Amino acid sequence: PGLVDRSGPRDTQALLSATQAMELQRRDYHVERPLLNQQQLEELGHWGPAPRTHQWRTWLQCSRARAYALLLRHFPILAWLPRYPVRDWLLGDVLSGLSVAIMQLPQGLAYALLAGLPPVFGLYSSFYPVFIYFLFGTSRHISVGTFAIMSVMVGSVTESLAPDEDFMDIANSTVNETARDTYRVQLASTLSVLVGLFQVGLGLVHFGFVVTYLSEPLVRSYTTAASVQVFISQLKYVFGLQLSSRSGPLSLIYTVLEVCWKLPQTVVRHPGHRARGGGGKAPRSLPLPLILIGATAISYGVGLQQRFGVDVVGNIPAGLVPPVAPNPQLFAKLVGNAFAIAVVGFAIAISLGKIFALRHGYRVDSNQELVALGLSNLIGGIFQCFPVSCSMSRSLVQESTGGNTQIAGAISSLFLLLIILKLGELFRDLPKAVLAAAIIVNLKGMLMQFKDIPSLWKANQMDLLIWLVTFVATILLNLDLGLAVAIVFSLLLTVVRTQLPRYSVLGQVTDTDIYRDLAEYAEAREVPGVKVFRSSATLFFANAEFYSDALKQRCGVDVDYLLSRKKKLMKKRELQQKRLKKNKRPRTQAAPSKDTSVSVNVNASPEDIKSNDVDDSRVNPAAELEDAVASNQEDAKAPNGSTLKALGLPQPDFHSLVLGSDLKNIFRDFREIEVEVYIAACHSPVVAQLEAGHFFDGSITKQHLFVSVHDAVTFALQHPRSDPSRPVLATKL
Repeated sequence: PGLVDRSGPRDTQALLSATQAMELQRRDYHVERPLLNQQQLEELGHWGPAPRTHQWRTWLQCSRARAYALLLRHFPILAWLPRYPVRDWLLGDVLSGLSVAIMQLPQGLAYALLAGLPPVFGLYSSFYPVFIYFLFGTSRHISVGTFAIMSVMVGSVTESLAPDEDFMDIANSTVNETARDTYRVQLASTLSVLVGLFQVGLGLVHFGFVVTYLSEPLVRSYTTAASVQVFISQLKYVFGLQLSSRSGPLSLIYTVLEVCWKLPQTVVRHPGHRARGGGGKAPRSLPLPLILIGATAISYGVGLQQRFGVDVVGNIPAGLVPPVAPNPQLFAKLVGNAFAIAVVGFAIAISLGKIFALRHGYRVDSNQELVALGLSNLIGGIFQCFPVSCSMSRSLVQESTGGNTQIAGAISSLFLLLIILKLGELFRDLPKAVLAAAIIVNLKGMLMQFKDIPSLWKANQMDLLIWLVTFVATILLNLDLGLAVAIVFSLLLTVVRTQLPRYSVLGQVTDTDIYRDLAEYAEAREVPGVKVFRSSATLFFANAEFYSDALKQRCGVDVDYLLSRKKKLMKKRELQQKRLKKNKRPRTQAAPSKDTSVSVNVNASPEDIKSNDVDDSRVNPAAELEDAVASNQEDAKAPNGSTLKALGLPQPDFHSLVLGSDLKNIFRDFREIEVEVYIAACHSPVVAQLEAGHFFDGSITKQHLFVSVHDAVTFALQHPRSDPSRPVLATKL
C-alpha cells in the first residue's frame, strides 16, 4: 500500500500485459523490514571503517610472483605467444598480414607526402613501429603504422619549421630539395622521439585515463577537420600546382584561396579516344596496389616526368638506414607539437582498440598501450621514422580477413621489409598525383563523419556543440591550436554541466514505494506534507549555491524572505522588551505612597492581583500596559513564541523535506521556517565525507540519514514536528 490516501486503490498489474501479469503473480514477492536510518543501519550491520591499505607498500614489495606478473604486464607477448593456437589462428593471421601489407605499401608512400617527407620514409615508418608494437601491445587487432591524421600533423610541423623559402637557390630560383628533405627528416625523427618519450612517460605513471577527457564527439570532429586539411593539402598534387608553404591560423583558408586562384594553370589532357560500349555501366573499381603498379608502368613507359613534367616519387634507395640520434637542440621547438601528437595518436589507438576488444571479448590495458605506442615512436624515431598511430581502414581489414593476434602485424612488417630491401626502387616512376588520389579516397570514412551532426542534434546538443567548436577551431587555427581549444572548451563545458544539473521534485508512484519525477510520471503524486527533492549532479563547492537556490525555488516557499521577516520581527520584539524593562525599573524601585500601598509585579497574573485585594479602580493604565507586556513576554519565552504563526508570517504547506544531497545551511534555514530535513539514499563514502567535514553535531545526527527515500518519507509522516500541518523536506544523495 502507498503512503498517501487515494480515492480508490489501483491494480498495478492492470497496466501490464497478460503475460507480464502472470509473471508477476508467479513472482509474488513480499518484502517487510523496519525503517532504518543511518545510525540504525550501522548498528545492525556492525559497520566499521574499511582497513586502509598503503599503495606504496605494495609497490615496494618484491617477490618472485610479483616480478613475473610485472614482466608479463610490460611484455604481453610472453603471456599470449606460448598459448598461441597455431592450427586455429596461424592461417588467418598470415592471410590478414599479407592483406594489411598490400594496403600498407601505398599508404606508407602516400602518407609520407602528407608529412612533407620523401616517400621511402613512409615505408620505414610502416616497418619498425609495427614490429615494436607486436612485442609490447595489448590489442590483438589494431594495425599500427602510418595514419593520415598523424601525418598531416607532422607535415604542419615540418612545413612550418622548414618551409621551401628557406632552401631557395637564389641563382636559379629553385628549391634545394635535398637539403630541405634532410632537415625535414631530422625534424620528423626528432619529433617522433619526443612523442615516444611523452607516451612512455605517461604510461609508466599510469596516465592512460587522460584519454577519457577526449570525448568521442571531440575525437570524431577533430579527425573530420584533419581529414579536410588532408584533402586540401593534396589538391596541389592532384592539379599539379606549385603552392606557397603556409602554417598557423587561417593557413587552410589561404591555401584554398590560392588553389582557386591558380586553378586555371592546371593542364588538363584528354585521352585520344573514348571508351565505347558497356551499356553505360560504371567500371568496377580495382584494388589500390594494382592501380599503383599500373600507374607506375604507364608512367615509366610513356615517360610522364620527362615529356610532361609530371611529379613522381623519385629515387627510393634499397636497404635500411642506420640509426641516428635525435637533435636535442630541436626539442624546445617541437615539445608542444610532440605532446599534442602524442595525445591524439593515443586517443585514436585506444578508442579503436577498445572497440575491437569489446567485440572479441578481451581487455586492453590503456597504460600499457601508451608504453607500446611510445616505444614504437621512440625506437622508430631513432631509425628516422615519423610519428605513427593505428589506421582505422587497415585495422578493419586486419580483423575482417581473419586476423586474431599481432602476428598479422609482424607478418605485414616483414613483407614491408622485403619491399624496402628489394622492390622499393620499382616505384620510383609512380606519379605523386596517384598517391594523392589514393589519400583522398582513403579519407572517405572520416569525411562521412559529417553525418554525426544530425544524429547529435537529436541525441545530445551539448555534444553537438563540442563537435562544432572542435571542427571550426581546427579548421581555422590549425591542428595544434585547434586541439588545445577543443580540450579547453570541453573541460569548461563539463564544469558548466556540473553547475547546471537537472533538479526535480519527486512523487510516489501509485501503489508503490517508488519515487519519480513529477514532471515525467503522470501517476506520481506528491506525498502531502513532504517534499522530496533530487539533483542529477554530485554536490560540491562549485554548485552548492545553485543547489540551494533551486531547492528553495522548487519548494514553492520564499525561504529567504521568511527568514528575513522573521529576523526583523524577532529583533523588533527584543527591542520592545528591552524598552519596557528599562521603563519598569524606576517604578518597581520607587517607595510606596500613602494613598497607594500596593506594588505591582509585572509578572503577576490577574489572579495574583485579585488575591492581593487590589482595587481595579486604583490600578492606573500604566499598570495595565505592564500586565499586557508581561503576558507577551511569557508568550515569547514559550516554545511557540518565535513560530511563524506567532509572528504572523505565512507557513509552508509541508512539514518535512527529504533531500538527495546535503548542505548544512539547508538544515539551518529550513528549520528556521519550521521544516524538518532528512537525507535519503546515503552510501558509506558519502557518510564518511560528512563525518570528515564535521557535518554532524548536536542538532544533526545520523538519525537524519535514511537508507532510502521511502524510509525517509515514512518516518517523516510518522514523526511530524509539533504542528502536524507543517511540512517535511527530504533530499536524496
